[in-house]
Amino acid sequence: MELHQLEYFVAVAEEASFTRAAARVHVAQPGVSAQVRRLESELGQRLLDRSGRTVRLTEAGAAVLPFARAALDAVAGARLAVDELAGLVRGQVTVGMVSGCALPVLAELLAGFHKQYPGVAISLSEDNSDRLAEMLGDGRLDLALISVAGEPANGLSTAVLIDEELVAAVPPGHPLASATTVTIKALRDIPLVSLPRGTGVRAALDAACAAAGFEPRIVFEASALPMVVTMAAQGLGLAVVPESVTNIPDVPVIVPITNPPVRSRLELAWNATPPANPAGRVLIQQARALGSPGRPAS
Repeated sequence: MELHQLEYFVAVAEEASFTRAAARVHVAQPGVSAQVRRLESELGQRLLDRSGRTVRLTEAGAAVLPFARAALDAVAGARLAVDELAGLVRGQVTVGMVSGCALPVLAELLAGFHKQYPGVAISLSEDNSDRLAEMLGDGRLDLALISVAGEPANGLSTAVLIDEELVAAVPPGHPLASATTVTIKALRDIPLVSLPRGTGVRAALDAACAAAGFEPRIVFEASALPMVVTMAAQGLGLAVVPESVTNIPDVPVIVPITNPPVRSRLELAWNATPPANPAGRVLIQQARALGSPGRPAS
């Protein structure tokens, strides 16, 4: 008894036709008929009744059919298991990171994954958060570290790593350098240095200013947060940045923003539909354990 004999028999039984079964398995009809006859000869029983307009199972055929299906399913499962293992031995994952992020958690995640699966190639690219979310959505990335101000993009699930308030990085000698707090309304018409559109920090700033009835006056943009802080320290403008920026050397004066406070989040994000790539699925499973769950998009 050979596997392809069981495959042809199941196809004929399900299609009730040798012609349709042959088209389904991409084999000429005489070949299908010959292999089914050999199977019947080996079992010593007719499995199919060919006397009518359609092919029907005999009593013996009905008894054999579930075992034939189970055998084919078992072989498919074995092949899948081998493919899964191969994907973790010599597969590839594609990862994105918001530009200029110095948070070590992604590097630590990838280092741990590489230690466990050294044969899997890891491709890492930087972009703004909107672009990374788009690449996750269409399957070009398996995982990404993004900055978010509002809800996750449609079709994404996330784990929140950091949820922090934004503060004002004020150049020395600036009128607000001696303030204990600064309101969003106080930023009207003040030259600002900012991350570009498409980042979570910029989205939070734009939304807060819009709620206060004005557009922020952005005079300089930089894609990396340390550069934004450096430009503010050089007096090129006030910068609205995450509170953790105080860990960056040579930071200018930090003033809390109130009325209202403004927040942004750093999240690990992935497509809510699991990737076919087995290495990508394992990396996502490991990422889930790193942060608190974000709200999956509906």
